[in-house]
Amino acid sequence: MEYSVKSGSPEKQRTAALVVGIHERRKMTPAARALDAATGGAIAQVLRRGDMDGKPGTTLLLHQPSGIFAQRILLVGCGKERDFDEGRYRQAIETAARELDQRGAIDAVSYLTELRVKGRDIGWMVRQHVEVTEATRYRFDRMKSEVEPPAHPLKRLVLSVPSRADIGTGERAIEEGLAIAEGVTVARDLGNLPGNVCTPRYLAEQAQALAKKSRKVKVTVLDETQMEKEGMGALLAVARGTHEPARLIVMEYQGAGKEEKPIALVGKGVTFDSGGISIKPSQAMDEMKFDMCGAASVIGTFHAAIRLQLPINLLGVIPATENLPGGSAIKPGDIVKSLSGQTIEILNTDAEGRLILCDALTYAGRWEPEAIVDIATLTGACVIALGNHAAGLLTNTQALGNELLAAGRQAYDRAWELPLWDEYQKQLDSNFADMANVGGREAGTITAACFLSRFVKNRRWAHLDIAGVAWKQGKEKGATGRPVPLLVQFLLNRVEKKREA
Repeated sequence: MEYSVKSGSPEKQRTAALVVGIHERRKMTPAARALDAATGGAIAQVLRRGDMDGKPGTTLLLHQPSGIFAQRILLVGCGKERDFDEGRYRQAIETAARELDQRGAIDAVSYLTELRVKGRDIGWMVRQHVEVTEATRYRFDRMKSEVEPPAHPLKRLVLSVPSRADIGTGERAIEEGLAIAEGVTVARDLGNLPGNVCTPRYLAEQAQALAKKSRKVKVTVLDETQMEKEGMGALLAVARGTHEPARLIVMEYQGAGKEEKPIALVGKGVTFDSGGISIKPSQAMDEMKFDMCGAASVIGTFHAAIRLQLPINLLGVIPATENLPGGSAIKPGDIVKSLSGQTIEILNTDAEGRLILCDALTYAGRWEPEAIVDIATLTGACVIALGNHAAGLLTNTQALGNELLAAGRQAYDRAWELPLWDEYQKQLDSNFADMANVGGREAGTITAACFLSRFVKNRRWAHLDIAGVAWKQGKEKGATGRPVPLLVQFLLNRVEKKREA
């Protein structure tokens, strides 16, 4: 869809639909008041009748209002003004986007950007409008034999800014919003594909396509023979039970000079996780196709970085495999040797994500990265602790953790920090190997991160456990594309710091 920004009075806009907010209890926003005056009190009249009270999620469409050039006015409920925050703003945009697509308006001008959210500027309001609109319009229908597209979908959306001086800010916000939305869409598509389509080889092909998209990207894919020569015993152990060959995908984006160390993103790519010999319950096992959403978020972030031409160096490492039971599958009690040389006693084959990540983290260290961030649907314990609102964050470097937390707040793709204290490390003690791959029921998310921390040495590293945020269940079932917004914001902030320096 085409987006643009414009400064001007709502009553003077020639468009199929004007979008304005109404707060609870029938309180008009400035744009709504201007339209009410121009239409001779048309909005006040419907508010007095009780047709719209401003509650969140409600809408009212006024057709052919007199006194203005627009064909329609869409009133969007925004809730109580004193309670209006980032979440309510995103809800208002989502409500408006759904309604516009259903009402046959080919173009629209939105004044929702004038709504006040504490601590947020016009750039943030515009970018969020783009991101949420694109997310709301997202459909995954690639696997359906018949697709019925909307009869008259919205094609052009103009977002209001306060003055002409804000147009440059708004245009930059649109470009960032579209780049993030593209990355989110890529990640959602990959996550939503079934495991018989999105295999490790398919993930590798999607990464290789990035090299065709930009000359700044180089992609290398290691097969099982090459990984065995390298000594990636932990990653290959997980792949033993499946006939689908594993892959280690390495993506390099050079947006800055060769002397600049890269930021490394390491994404878990288990394209289907049955749990292996420690098999999962059958209920909702189909959702284990989402166990590669960490990998999908890395590929999505690369798409955004390429579109924005970020002046930064990036390294993406994706260990990709299935985890299935079979005659050659690893068993509880087996001991494997990782790329780092450390040995691991496998007490639970369903704790496979950390096994493939530990070799990928060691491999990523060869680039001497400025920082490493791994992204993984790693533990059910994180879902219990934080639900589906925040990703879990654990780090060995507080400054890096603070950067990621701040980026999450900026992007409204939030994370919450959990402790990574040495006291938890002893839960991984093993009588037979250097460590066990699980540390018991207590503090499962933390002990998983403790395990990973043993493979990054003294490098600046952070771990994002996205098990609760990577996909939704129920009627909205599907991948979310998180934490692409957080990761892109993290990179944008890095670029801004570099410019300031």
